[in-house]
Amino acid sequence: MGHVLRSEEQQIAVDALRRFLDAEAEALFNREYRDRFVPREVMAAMMRRLAEFGLVSGAVSEAHGGLGLDWLTTLMLFEEVAATSVDLSVPVLINCFGAHMIANIAPPHVRERYLPGLLCGDSFVSIGISEPDVGSNVLEIKTQARREGDHWVINGEKTWISNGGYSDFLICACRSSNDPRQGLTHILIDRREHGYEVREIPKIALNSQSTAQIFLSDIRVPVANTIGVEGHALRDTLVLFERSRAFVAMQAVGLARRALEEALRYACERRQHGKVIAGHQLIAAMLAEMSTQIDAARLLVHRAAEMFDAGVGAQMEAAMAKYFACETAVEIARKAVQIHGGNGVTRDFLVEKLAREAIVCPIPEGTSQIQQLIIARALTGVSAF
Repeated sequence: MGHVLRSEEQQIAVDALRRFLDAEAEALFNREYRDRFVPREVMAAMMRRLAEFGLVSGAVSEAHGGLGLDWLTTLMLFEEVAATSVDLSVPVLINCFGAHMIANIAPPHVRERYLPGLLCGDSFVSIGISEPDVGSNVLEIKTQARREGDHWVINGEKTWISNGGYSDFLICACRSSNDPRQGLTHILIDRREHGYEVREIPKIALNSQSTAQIFLSDIRVPVANTIGVEGHALRDTLVLFERSRAFVAMQAVGLARRALEEALRYACERRQHGKVIAGHQLIAAMLAEMSTQIDAARLLVHRAAEMFDAGVGAQMEAAMAKYFACETAVEIARKAVQIHGGNGVTRDFLVEKLAREAIVCPIPEGTSQIQQLIIARALTGVSAF
């Protein structure tokens, strides 16, 4: 499926993870729980196993109990998870970035209490940014955190929150002052101690994991649960987005790769007009184009990862990767259905599910249109939003 340059250590890690996913995750997510919600205990058991391969723990330094993998290696592993199941890749992504935030900007007492559970796969975190009237423009966040002595009193609503139903705690972006840019603060809310209401959101796809609304009503949280510097949540969120966009892009690469694999298998087995359909020129051309697009998308993601590892700002490059990879996934999933013909729209074939999932790809972490505006702003120095 296109040659990927990997070190010997990277290849060993990817191969080991691939064997595990084929043996333990494939049937679970694509047959047993296909389009059905995976219970928390089942998802947690899978997360514990994935922790052995460096998922979640790879994004955290050895000094804080993680494996300290580079971003490129972590993304190579993440592609394998997404190629097996996008549903499985979502809690991996969210726990990875929650762990990264806690390891790097949380105070020591918070880090010592909450990080170990994430690294071993026992606990789940949600990151609360989106709200009913707030999507890509973080500055419009309305959830209020009012200071009362040594506590924050929090009121608001978050929506489209991944891991919401699974979550043990929420890292919540709140408006802590009226300053338009310096008025946002991240606060950790422990679900058992402070409580919050969660409602699942039914969707066109990705219903095997939790995407939820979270309601916060007069929740009292110690000021000691502040994550990062008070008023710096906007800056911290923009840094988070730069990296998480590369992960959503790789999620799309994994999905597109799986769609191509399914299309290749079908095209080499299905016979029409006296030969397998892979032998028909129009089908062959579609397969060639699909493979080329996937490799191009992966290379964009790898470039962004290498820039992260080099400590170089990659806002435009991450946006390019996210934009191209997610739109590519939509196109490739559609072509995979087309190659399957009538069978492609039945639940008997995986491409039906992949096509629904692909539609979702261009939306999270900023829509394709937002990525275009970020790229254009980087090119021209003129902001269109």
